[in-house]
Amino acid sequence: MGINNWKLEDRPREKMYVSGAASLSDSELLAILINSGTRNHSALELARELLARADNSLNRLTSLPLRRMCSIQGIGKAKAARITAALELGARAQSELQEPQMRITASSSVFRIFSPILRSLRHEECWVLFLNRANRVIDKERISVGGLSATVMDPRVIMKKAVERLACSIILVHNHPSGNPAPSEMDRRQTHLLKDAAQLLDISLLDHVIIAGDKYFSFCDEGL
Repeated sequence: MGINNWKLEDRPREKMYVSGAASLSDSELLAILINSGTRNHSALELARELLARADNSLNRLTSLPLRRMCSIQGIGKAKAARITAALELGARAQSELQEPQMRITASSSVFRIFSPILRSLRHEECWVLFLNRANRVIDKERISVGGLSATVMDPRVIMKKAVERLACSIILVHNHPSGNPAPSEMDRRQTHLLKDAAQLLDISLLDHVIIAGDKYFSFCDEGL
């Protein structure tokens, strides 16, 4: 039976109008994004199949490649792009909630800010968190994008951006798509290079946090 033949209160969009988005299940929210089904499957059934491809995990769905979404009959490029865009907006909103004038007191605070951005990426990205003298967030910026196993952390670029923001300290953040947060030898070398460059400008490198899925590694916590 198609969604249009359901009782009015059972249709996802109408249910949202009456009870709000929070009352909908994950599959119902996805069905609204999918919008229309096929001859044999409703939008809700397509949403359930899509979630099943991600082990019924929204976190895993954020890293599901567009081509895998499109492999489901009834989900084309336009629908896959709409779903991916909605998930990305949700991740960015979650990151922003943690950030405004937030005071960084532990590596866990850094993880809360960057986990929505980095945990599901299939490539490496390098970000810097800029702080004032009270360790409150001034800004954050992506510095570089790398491949599956490496990204470039240019101390000159990072220091230029820190000086432009009048930052007193910085925190380096990048991700490991492999799922292993342990730092590589290159990670260690680049961290020491950045620390030396920062000291020349009287800027403190407070930490280097590596995010790998739901885990992270902190150079500061490990005494490095």
